[in-house]
Amino acid sequence: MILSLFFLILSAEYWTISNYFVIVFHSSQFPSTFMQSSQGKIRYGIIGFGFFAERAIAPAIKASSNSELVALQKRSLSAAQDKASEYSVPLAFDSAEELAAHPDVDAVFIVSANARHCPETLIAARAKKHVLVEKPMAMNAAEARRMIAACKKNRVKLMIGHMLRLSPLVRRMRDIVRSGMIGEITAARSEFIYDAQLSQRKWLFDRKLAGGGPVYDIGVHGLDTLRFVLDDEVITTKSVLHPLPTAARTEGSAMMSLKFSRGTVASIYCSFMTPIRRTFIEFVGTKGIISAYDFTHNNATVSLQITTGKDETTKIEQISIPNLYEQEVSIFSDSIINRTEPIVPGSVGLKNQIVLDAAMKSGS
Repeated sequence: MILSLFFLILSAEYWTISNYFVIVFHSSQFPSTFMQSSQGKIRYGIIGFGFFAERAIAPAIKASSNSELVALQKRSLSAAQDKASEYSVPLAFDSAEELAAHPDVDAVFIVSANARHCPETLIAARAKKHVLVEKPMAMNAAEARRMIAACKKNRVKLMIGHMLRLSPLVRRMRDIVRSGMIGEITAARSEFIYDAQLSQRKWLFDRKLAGGGPVYDIGVHGLDTLRFVLDDEVITTKSVLHPLPTAARTEGSAMMSLKFSRGTVASIYCSFMTPIRRTFIEFVGTKGIISAYDFTHNNATVSLQITTGKDETTKIEQISIPNLYEQEVSIFSDSIINRTEPIVPGSVGLKNQIVLDAAMKSGS
């Protein structure tokens, strides 16, 4: 009887298979990839539906051709219901547990404060839901390892939101470095500064919720981009933090000095204490230099400056940057549907977290 039923399931249309598993088995034994919507899309729930999720993540999921937004969570149920109504999202919750447990959710995008990334990833993993989590991955490397282990144990995918790896600008810089056009890379630097007092995320200054200030929030962008473009790993980390973080409050500015395994020395300057917003990245080689302002931008055209030779021949490439948040959602959904490794797996976040931990320890 069971064997006959199994063949009957296999012979049905895909939507029938999907619905059958949800309704009849409704069991954590089956990975959530079997519970896609009838349109073949991955159904997301956003955990931590604050200003950033509202401005960037929800529109990205809605714009993705293989994804749909079906649930959101805020600490207040009435506030969650209001936002769900405003954005035509079917389900609203005030707890991550209830959202993750719902059978209509295949994956979660965790956009809450940094201190919640690990516990909410564990909640989702135990509910057999795939996890896309914002950077930084966790509060420390120990938490990052727990997140990786939980997702592996429960056979769900884990991806970290380092969306700059998808940027055509960043990938062009990586191609130039790999090609040898600017020679051996001797130095690199990154800068990301803005006035965090203007941010809607007031918890950025709370050490217990954020873990670190600009080091965790924006320094991690520079770190991950340097690692990705150089295709190399950090072996030495030193930092200066100002003012020094306390048990209650994060640092306001930081300078990180890094050495990579192939000899490149690098610096990352990040600050919450400036009146302007600016990002910059540069790679210095024995044959030339490449650099770009606004390297973190979305939906924009950015200039890449390439200077080579002793005569300092310079050219400017105009590079169009799409919506990187929509791309990361679509790519993650594709990895779930096709059962492939996410493009930014948990191991990437862990390596970044180890450096962040060292920077906070060195500068304190």
